[in-house]
Amino acid sequence: MENEKIENLLNLAMGVTQEEREKSMILDVGFLDEEKKWEVIVKHTGDLSGIREKFPQVGILELLNSYAIMIIPENQVEAVASEVQILYMEKPKNMFFAKEDVHILDTEFSSGERSAQKSVYRGYTGRGVIVAVIDSGIDYAHPDFRNADGTTRILELWDQTLGKVYTSREINEALKMPDEGARYEMIPSRDLSGHGTHVAGIAAGNGRASDGKYTGVAPESSLIVVKLGTQRENSFPRTTELMSAVNYVLYKAFEYRMPVAVNISFGNNYGGHDGAALLETYMDLISDYWKSVIVTGTGNEGASRIHTSGAVRQGRREEIPFSAGDYETGFSIQIWKSFVDEFDIILTHPSGNQLGNIIPELGIQRMTMGRTEILIYYGLPSPYHISQEIFIDLIPADAYIDPGIWTITLVPKRIVHGTYNMWLPGQTVLSEGSGFLYPTENTTLTIPSTSSKVISVGAYDARYRKLADFSGRGFTRNNQQVKPDVAAPGVEIVSTAPGGGYAVRSGTSMAAPYVSGLAALMMEEGIIEGKDPYLYGEKLKAFLHKMARPLEVRTDYPNPELGWGIIG
Repeated sequence: MENEKIENLLNLAMGVTQEEREKSMILDVGFLDEEKKWEVIVKHTGDLSGIREKFPQVGILELLNSYAIMIIPENQVEAVASEVQILYMEKPKNMFFAKEDVHILDTEFSSGERSAQKSVYRGYTGRGVIVAVIDSGIDYAHPDFRNADGTTRILELWDQTLGKVYTSREINEALKMPDEGARYEMIPSRDLSGHGTHVAGIAAGNGRASDGKYTGVAPESSLIVVKLGTQRENSFPRTTELMSAVNYVLYKAFEYRMPVAVNISFGNNYGGHDGAALLETYMDLISDYWKSVIVTGTGNEGASRIHTSGAVRQGRREEIPFSAGDYETGFSIQIWKSFVDEFDIILTHPSGNQLGNIIPELGIQRMTMGRTEILIYYGLPSPYHISQEIFIDLIPADAYIDPGIWTITLVPKRIVHGTYNMWLPGQTVLSEGSGFLYPTENTTLTIPSTSSKVISVGAYDARYRKLADFSGRGFTRNNQQVKPDVAAPGVEIVSTAPGGGYAVRSGTSMAAPYVSGLAALMMEEGIIEGKDPYLYGEKLKAFLHKMARPLEVRTDYPNPELGWGIIG
């Protein structure tokens, strides 16, 4: 029987064959093949020294608030999980940026068509406050992140892909180098995508490269930057890197004795979207540490086909068709439902052949249809999650799964609540033709914007005064939490680009740093100037809710698109 202190997905990943795990888009995440070890997220109680002594091969990185990241030999995972100090264990998940269009700004660009972020919170600049950007890195040489004397505004730069922290002193030494080659030989950290540089400019750019034309919201704030990622080749950043990054930033802000606004632009789609996963609960608990706020975008899945929901009624089958695009290498489907409801599943292949009734049998069920192998795992509720997950993984027998229209049929046996939600992975990793045929726009927000205490930010088009169609919608599953909290400008935003110039991008990744910068201004007024020493955390969020204004296209607030309203 599976260890119930281990999440369903990790139990499944440890129970499949190596070939199945390697073919899966999600099951292989966190397995270190060369070392034959699992990286896991752990919620624990008490001291971990006993585990260190008993399991000397286990690597442990302790985080704040009784969370830890462990690297455990695969044959010791269940033994470690069984220790009394371990409360629960999850595997990491990949984190993704959303797809977006990028346009480099040329010298003929008209600021009348698009403009950089300007704050509505006049008279403050973020002085004395840290803006922390956890993203793809930063062009640390960009003039907008340097003071008038040419020195850096960055207090620390942790490049996780290099495994190195660079201090402001080291960055200033690099900035003195005579050319770019010498500079990057000294500090080789680069923002290859430009995403993090753009985000940092919205929140905190000072506009020096544009003579003040394109200025961020908190232009005199200090910066801490984390380039999220792993030192392993060809791998995505994971939830473990994000957790360690947030832990690092908040601990450093405490060391500097400066309030901090933390900006996160990564997200993922695996989980119940209700705030119960360890990443989400960690974000909630760590939000209470020091004078801080954590801000995250709701993702760009609002117009994609990655979510559907409905209700099963007694005596009536529910059919949910979905498509697999050409050259699709596989994907998973999560079904989240009330544990009190019971239904069988029929899976229909594009050829019309059927598998079913697939009964709710605990553990791994393996099946094959055409050139597609199917793993089905019925999970149980956990001490930290009241819902039941049914996980279906489609993996290729050779290179690709069978394309075409598949159908999941839910066959009711005993229905009390009836509601179900299904998610696919984010559009970033799916082929163009994959998705639900009848998607549901609501609850398309990504994790960790589902965390209760973070400030979740959707995007709206400030020029045309409408919701951005890509913006991830709330509320959280079963309408448990009002998310997003607010929406901010996120369409065609001008901000800093690597190389010293500017670019135009759209996304909730552009909306979130507007709010992060605004939070820095509010903390400057409240904490630095002493007008409200407790203006951080949930109190700051409450004031943001109160500041939000309605957008004309909606009359009911709060709502799943804009939360409590728009900012900016």
